[in-house]
Amino acid sequence: MRFGGFAGVVASSLLLYACATAPKPAPPVPPRPPVEPSQGGVATPPPPATAQLRFSDLPGWAQDDHAAALRAFQDGCGVAKPAALADACRRARALGPVDEAAARAYLEAHFRPEAVVPPPGDKGGLLTGYFAPVYEARFSRQGPFTAAVRGRPADLAANPDDPGVIGRQTRDGFEPYPDRAAIEAVPAREPLAWMRPEDLFFLQIQGSGVLVLPDGRRFKALFSANNGRPFVGIATYMRDQGLLRDDNTSADNIRNWLADHRGPEADAVMRRNPRYVFFHVAPDDGKEPNGAAGVALTPGRSIAVDPTRHPFGGLYWIDASAPALAGAFPVYRRLAVALDVGGAIKGEVRADLYTGRGDAAGGEAGRVRHILHLYRLVPVDAVATSPAPVPGRGS
Repeated sequence: MRFGGFAGVVASSLLLYACATAPKPAPPVPPRPPVEPSQGGVATPPPPATAQLRFSDLPGWAQDDHAAALRAFQDGCGVAKPAALADACRRARALGPVDEAAARAYLEAHFRPEAVVPPPGDKGGLLTGYFAPVYEARFSRQGPFTAAVRGRPADLAANPDDPGVIGRQTRDGFEPYPDRAAIEAVPAREPLAWMRPEDLFFLQIQGSGVLVLPDGRRFKALFSANNGRPFVGIATYMRDQGLLRDDNTSADNIRNWLADHRGPEADAVMRRNPRYVFFHVAPDDGKEPNGAAGVALTPGRSIAVDPTRHPFGGLYWIDASAPALAGAFPVYRRLAVALDVGGAIKGEVRADLYTGRGDAAGGEAGRVRHILHLYRLVPVDAVATSPAPVPGRGS
């Protein structure tokens, strides 16, 4: 949905703002599920990939907060399409709030764990992280705020002969939409806001976030569309060029480098990624953003997955260890619900963990790059169903 521009949203909220003496702070990030001790940088071997797994075979199962996991499932499972999963959702919601012991007993009685096995030749599983950033913004171009937040262009469209292909119609036929460099070379006609270039780049990777004005007003920048170009990460390029060490390519370190080299040098690195994301804006309600499934994400309990492999609303056990980046939490072991997608999240054993809003969540998300073993929780007597593809967020 288009909201008519950033300035329009700000104007519509002036009466509410006039009654406030200070901006409403963002809600605190809930505590994360317990993290187990480091495994010395070595990935934990997975249990046997058979249909006869027990919950006790899942590393860390007994240490998880099952009550929190069940609440996350109850909140997000309503989007489930497979019949068995939808039925499991109705039963879970009918149960209502329960304590830790009851939640664990319920999960163990109504589901069975099943290993998600990568196809032959697959490089192996990978867990990464993402978050909802909070960035400064301005109404006009000033100082370091030189990057325009652009709304969806009128000529961006799906190919009528192949709706999965994004581009634009020209006199000569349908063609790919311009890449990042070409888009940025044309002045923005009606920018929604202005940001620092490196902040906009990371906002586009995350797909949504909160913009803060100098007077304290806050607004959500929400994913509207992308230009259809492939997402290309810049970490490998920066490592190969000697700009950052291999174990130092966290999101924070990349963003800091871009800020320190703001201008043509940083622009050239960012333009290695041809994908460009367009936004719309809305008042910040202080809530977590919705994922592609259309329901609010739960920090530490929601994951983005490949929707051609996994259904929305599905419940998964994450076993991720051996982090590749310095300063990362050594192990992530917890239940999570599939509620989002991402341009870079492709494959059977691939997940992106939502860590929350703001700088602390961003610091954590930017260091998540762990070897992943993934397990789906299958409702008892469930029948496998192939999910349908859905559009995704920026990255």
